[in-house]
Order: sequence, then C-alpha cells, then structure tokens
Amino acid sequence: MSETEFEIRKGAYYDSVVLMRLQRDLAALPGVIDAGVVMATAANRELLSVNDLLPGSVNSSPDDLLIVVKADSKNSATNALGNVDELLSRRKSSGVSEDFRPHSLNAAVNQLPEANWVLVSVPGRYAASVAREALDFGKHVFLYSDNVSLEDEIALKKTAREKGLLVMGPDCGTAIINGIGLGFANRVRRGQIGLVGASGTGTQAVTSHVHALGGGISHAIGTGGRDLNADVNAITAHQALDLLKNDPGTKVIVLVSKPPSSEVATKLISAAQNANKPVVVYFIGYPAPARKIGYIHFAISLSEAADIAVELINSNLKLAGGDKLPNPNSYFRGLFSGGTLAYETLLGLQASLSPIYSNAPIYAHQTLKDPLKSESHTIIDLGDEYFMVGRLHPMLDNDLRIRRLKQEAADPEVGMILLDIVLGDGSHPDPTSELAPVIKDILRERTDLTILALVIGTDEDPQDIQLQIDRLEEANSVVFRSVTEVVEYISLIFSTHKSSQFPAIALDSLTQEFTAINVGLETFYESLKLQDAQAIHVEWRPPAGGDEKLASLLARMKN
Repeated sequence: MSETEFEIRKGAYYDSVVLMRLQRDLAALPGVIDAGVVMATAANRELLSVNDLLPGSVNSSPDDLLIVVKADSKNSATNALGNVDELLSRRKSSGVSEDFRPHSLNAAVNQLPEANWVLVSVPGRYAASVAREALDFGKHVFLYSDNVSLEDEIALKKTAREKGLLVMGPDCGTAIINGIGLGFANRVRRGQIGLVGASGTGTQAVTSHVHALGGGISHAIGTGGRDLNADVNAITAHQALDLLKNDPGTKVIVLVSKPPSSEVATKLISAAQNANKPVVVYFIGYPAPARKIGYIHFAISLSEAADIAVELINSNLKLAGGDKLPNPNSYFRGLFSGGTLAYETLLGLQASLSPIYSNAPIYAHQTLKDPLKSESHTIIDLGDEYFMVGRLHPMLDNDLRIRRLKQEAADPEVGMILLDIVLGDGSHPDPTSELAPVIKDILRERTDLTILALVIGTDEDPQDIQLQIDRLEEANSVVFRSVTEVVEYISLIFSTHKSSQFPAIALDSLTQEFTAINVGLETFYESLKLQDAQAIHVEWRPPAGGDEKLASLLARMKN
C-alpha cells in the first residue's frame, strides 16, 4: 500500500523549470511512485487531486510551494522529502557561468545599463508590474508570461507606444531579434524576410520553413496572441510592421496571426499596403479576399506563407493604373450594373477599406441603411430589384447610373468613383457614347476626383471594345479590364498610412547588438548565453514573499 507525504514552504518561489526538475529528481528516488512539485494555486491543487496526489489536510495559499511524494512506504516518502534542499541546491549542468546575479530589475539595469531588452517570464499576477518597471527604465519588453489581464496588456502597450518602445506579449512565446532567438525559437540563418507573428508556434513554423527553403530571417517580432483582438487593436503588430518597413535589411514581410478581429485585420492590411515592400499575410480563419492585392499576397497555410516569402525576395511591385491619385482620406463609391462584379469587388476591398457598405453586403454589418444614400465607402448594385421597379436594367439604360454618378461626384468627400461597363449581345449598343461626356464634364469641375472604369467584354463584341476604352480614356477616366486589377489599384490608393502621433521605435532596437536582462525562467537566460548574447539573470522573488497586502503597502511607501 502506498503512502503520501507532503511539505508546504510558505512564500517560497521557484520558477517552473526548477520545479519541473525537482519533481523529476524526486520521482527518480528509491521507493518513490510519483511526485508533485507546484506552486499551490487552485489549478495546480486540482491537477494534483486528479492524479491522486493531494492529501486532504493540505492548507496552503497560491504563493506557497507544495511538494507531494507518493512512495511505497512512509519511510521512502519521508526520505525523499528530506532530499529536497540538496536537489534544489544542485548546480545545473548547462555550462552557463554563475556570475553575481542581481535580485531586482533596478540592480540589473545598474549592472548592465546598455541592455535594450527585458525578458519577463514571472507568474502572471506579477508580470505586468515587472514589465511596467522595464518600460520605466526605457527597455523593450519580451513578455512571455500568460494570465496577464487584458486591461494590463492594453495599458502596457499604450505606455510602450507613447515611449517609442515595444511590448511583445503577454503570452509571447517566440521572437528573433538581430539573430538572437527569444523564448521558444528555432536556429535559422539570417536573411531578408521579416515576420510579425501573433502566434508563437506559427512563427516557428514559418521561420523554420523559410530556413528549409534556403531563405533567411531578418527579425521575427512576436505580438502575443491577443494583439489582433478588437480591444488591443494590434498596437504591437502596427509597431512591428513599421519597424520592418523601415528596416533596410528586410525585403519581404510576413504577417501571421490566429483568427483576428475583422476590423483590426482590415486596418493592419491597409497599413501593410503602405509598407512599399511585398507583404505575405496568413490570418488563420480570416477569409482572404484574393490571392494578391497590390503589395499584399495572401497565403492559405503557414508553409505557403514561407513559400511565397522566399519566392518574393528581390521582387519589385509597382503601382498600376495611372499617375492621378485621389486623397486617400476621401471616400470610394462603386456604381455597378453587374451584381456579381459588385460582390467580387466588395469581397476584395473589405480587406482594405473600413467601414464599407453595400445594398448587397457580404456581412450584416456592411448593410447600407438607405440604398439611395451612400455613406463612408459604398458599393451599389444598381441592378438590384430595389431599383428595377418600372425601369430598364442599367446594362440597357444608363439614366439611373448617370444620375447616381452626378450625385456622388457632388459630394466633396468622395475622392474616387468606379463604374463597370459590361459589353456583349443584349447590352447597351454604345454605353460610353452617353457615359464618357458626363465623366468628362464631372472631371472638368472636380479636378480632385478620380473615376475608374471596369470594362468587361471582348474584341468580338458589337460595341467595339477598343472604341469604348478610347472614349473613357479621352474623358480622363482610368480603365481596367478585371476586378483583380481594379481592387489592387484601389487598395494601394487608400492604404496610405497616416503618420503616427506616437514616437517611432528607433531602428537600432533591431540592428544593434542584442543585450538583455532576464527576469523569470532561467532557461531563457541559458538560451541567450548559448547564442553568445550579452545577458544577465535576475534572481527574482515575489514582492513581500507573495503577501499582496504587504507588497501593496511597500509599493505605496516607495512611491
């Protein structure tokens, strides 16, 4: 019959790697059947109970160290517990030097003032405080810790943005900065592909595949899994994108995320269009509007994101369509006679324009309140039955579209209007004979307006397609032959990114020698040292031994 013995060490903190090693060492002792070594949180106590390792008489708090041993006899269990101090005192065989270690972040900064990064992997309820202290010292933060509140994450990232600093995380598992891997990172060659990752294992999958394909990584910046949520609003992702955009060593950027908020994804994709570099996007669960829009390439898997990025190295993309550019802060209006063309255009533009509305929406939130009145960016299917009562279809009769065209052009907030011209048997015999003069008159009055024409047809059609195109171009409209081309053009125009009101993150954050202070898991420090990075490790302990009331009092006294 087995015997279970336990020991509680009040306020004794050890990082989770130390606890894991102690548990393994205890389980390997003679007569021991199983062992559990955990901080006595409710979740850990529950796990011990499920594994029949929690004695009923345990009275502990979350900041206590709970050590439980199940053995073949009481004597074996007692002997095992008697070996705990010796096992804890053993030096790890990592080969990492045991220099003097500070016991606070303040002391670590004094010891290594040139450190530009602080790695934080302490328990979640303390992590925000440590990260905030690092920001106060002017350091970028790699925040591995989870169980950080959403409110703390938002506050930390806003503070960092105002200071021109970066907070990667919380729950950021992977990053590569200037060739040095942080957290769980693979050894990959240096190269010209930069990555922004709101997924740790996703980042590892892409960077590893890039390496396997012969490519290399400039930097991989993690954001934490919640960064693309609506509440956080991709603060770190936007900062990371700007950094890689300005980094001359990064030629192609990859964006990877778990399912993002649709509005946040739209804004980030729009910002990516302004990077003036090819950007590969793979947002898991987010419907890609096209395979390619302007500078943006959409992947359908992590491996394909790596494939496309490697192929794009040394490629150049140019703006198509013409030199006349509208104000990117104005609105776009699409006036369609073809419902499918309107739908495909909306599908493509919803990734770049927000908000966008239609009388033929893809999602309910895109529904236009009044089909007779556009708002913000709008796409109208004028062939919808709403407009067809007692009226010919707009592929036969231009009257309704000409009236709506004049209405939209009269709005000074409108900067671009798109018309489709669908040729072929049964359609208007000569549509541009009526449309082109109106377009010319409008553009004579509105020199700040751009009118686009999407011409669908062949050289066999009775309307003479070349004649239709020539008239449109003579009227100073920009002509396209496919939805893909026009969506790409519009996306590039309206992706112009406003200058941020916040300080830019200095590029040397990525390019200078990586130097760090590690607070938390010692394995992260060991990893840095094995990569020849300059780093020191803080022997961190919870404030006031984990006594929250006392810690709060001490903090008030300090302030």
